[in-house]
Amino acid sequence: MADAPAQQQDPNAPVFSIEKLYLKDLSVENPNAPQAYLWREGPSVNVGIDSESSVIEDGFFNVTVKLTVTATIADKTMFLVEAAMGGIFQIRNVPESDVQPLLGSHCPNIIFPYVREVISDAVQRMGYPAVYLQPINFDALYQARVQAQLEQAQGATKQ
Repeated sequence: MADAPAQQQDPNAPVFSIEKLYLKDLSVENPNAPQAYLWREGPSVNVGIDSESSVIEDGFFNVTVKLTVTATIADKTMFLVEAAMGGIFQIRNVPESDVQPLLGSHCPNIIFPYVREVISDAVQRMGYPAVYLQPINFDALYQARVQAQLEQAQGATKQ
């Protein structure tokens, strides 16, 4: 514990902090209400996810996680909920090679429980049973994105 104040005073110490988490966008569609409430079949639920990051200013980054949940029965949409949750993170004195993994994996892992709750709450407020989304492996998504970028770059250099 005695080292904590000394570490906070070191201007070169690595810094990672959550400055703000916020709801950026929420869209709810219930296009077949009220008839949809009488449908007896269980819906097919499709989940789409996207995350992106950007620099706000020196040492401050914005990360957004966007979830789209669509429930359909046959070819009819029961509901569609789309939520984008953002986070402002301060990252300083961290090696550049570690910043992108933080933004692409660690920060979305922090934001995901909040956006998942927004989706579940919105679905319930429409009068449907809650949608419980399973945890998402943002580490694997980030690694897949990096691999795809490498393959695309290698393909471009071969042409």
